[in-house]
Amino acid sequence: MSRIILADEQAIFRAGTARVLALEDDMRIIAQCDDLSRLIPTIRSFQSSIAIFSMGAGLDLAAVIAELMVAGSRGILVADKNEEIPEPLAQQLGGIVGRSITGPAMIDCVRRVARGQRCVAEVSERMMPVKDEVGARVRDRLTPKEMQIVALIVQGCKNKDIANQLGTKEQVIKNYLRSIYDKIGVSDRLELALFTLHHRLLAEAAKQAGNLIEMRRA
Repeated sequence: MSRIILADEQAIFRAGTARVLALEDDMRIIAQCDDLSRLIPTIRSFQSSIAIFSMGAGLDLAAVIAELMVAGSRGILVADKNEEIPEPLAQQLGGIVGRSITGPAMIDCVRRVARGQRCVAEVSERMMPVKDEVGARVRDRLTPKEMQIVALIVQGCKNKDIANQLGTKEQVIKNYLRSIYDKIGVSDRLELALFTLHHRLLAEAAKQAGNLIEMRRA
């Protein structure tokens, strides 16, 4: 049984990863951290585990790796696009994956790391150039307003918060979401957020829409 610690400040990615891994009979989520400052104390508390974690501001990767070694645990780093990781530290990690990694690929990575192997998957667009045709099609189907709503969903905003930020009513947002779900083929906001994060062109468009919202608020 692989005992897994999840540590990521992005709630959507953390929740999606937990949901995927929890369905596997040979994996158990034993702890989750939404604050990376809690990662090292959690590693100390749960030895012989696999920690799946992102970098985040202020995280001392060398210190995390040292704690993993002392605890008899292994680490899988979730790297953001083009994030630079010192090679000596990278070699001490059990795995390095990108945020665009699929559920089956993450499951496979955890199993390989649990067997003592090393896994590097979907880390850099420069290393793995892929045409995101699905993301492009979905992006082109969505209106600018729908894209703004997608951006806020990815940020973890609730319908009431989205309505306040866009200057409309909560029911209007619910109506928009039904249209967005139909266009994309998802059934809820978590699936919508995960779909967006897994499709580069759609994620970039959502990020731009989110930046526009921030500029208007400033």
